Amino acid sequence: MSTSSEAKNVVLVHGGFVDGSGWQGVYDLLKRDGYRVSVVQNPTLSLAGDVAAVRQVLDAQNDPVVLVGHSYGGAVISEAGTHPKVAALVYIAAFAPDKGESVNTLIADPPPGAPVPPILPPEGGFLLLDREKFAEAFAGDLPAEQAAFMADSQVPWGVDALSGAVVEPAWRVRPSWYLVATDDRMIPPAAQRAMSERTGSRVVEVAASHAVYLSQPTEVAALIRQAAEH
Repeated sequence: MSTSSEAKNVVLVHGGFVDGSGWQGVYDLLKRDGYRVSVVQNPTLSLAGDVAAVRQVLDAQNDPVVLVGHSYGGAVISEAGTHPKVAALVYIAAFAPDKGESVNTLIADPPPGAPVPPILPPEGGFLLLDREKFAEAFAGDLPAEQAAFMADSQVPWGVDALSGAVVEPAWRVRPSWYLVATDDRMIPPAAQRAMSERTGSRVVEVAASHAVYLSQPTEVAALIRQAAEH
């Protein structure tokens, strides 16, 4: 396919408890189609720190960028996406805070009957998921061995990252796309739909777990291409 569209660069931003290596399937598909793809290794210590990490990568781009965030990465791109090189935003089962909102405010009032993510009490300012419940909550459609590896290689998520509030939500000034994972047990699909409606995103729904970027890379890459070609 041709990538003669407005955006030839893609920047991928991971969420909490994981690192950027989970994007490899999406990365491979986009690279095959001629996109220049960068993966941010955001530290997930604070929202401000993660936004700085993303902006550093954006500064290095030489063309307009599609900025993609999974899960907590959606909060990061909502703040970082006002960067002048960003042409479009893509939310993958992600938080999309408005001005003054944080992940904490978005999860404070879950829909009735929604699964409760198995987040353990904070230790030393960091959160982890219960390893025994990780697969069911985060990666229900991945092979058991892969989900077990993810559980055992978790990146501690800083509590300060969850409380970081967005100041200038980029989705108010950039076009956006949103992938709803309909089998998500971390961010309820109803909450994803509500956020995607509020942002005015173009929406696709995929029957997948929260780990949709790993389990359904073809669907994720297809939505990123849509954003790149808008």
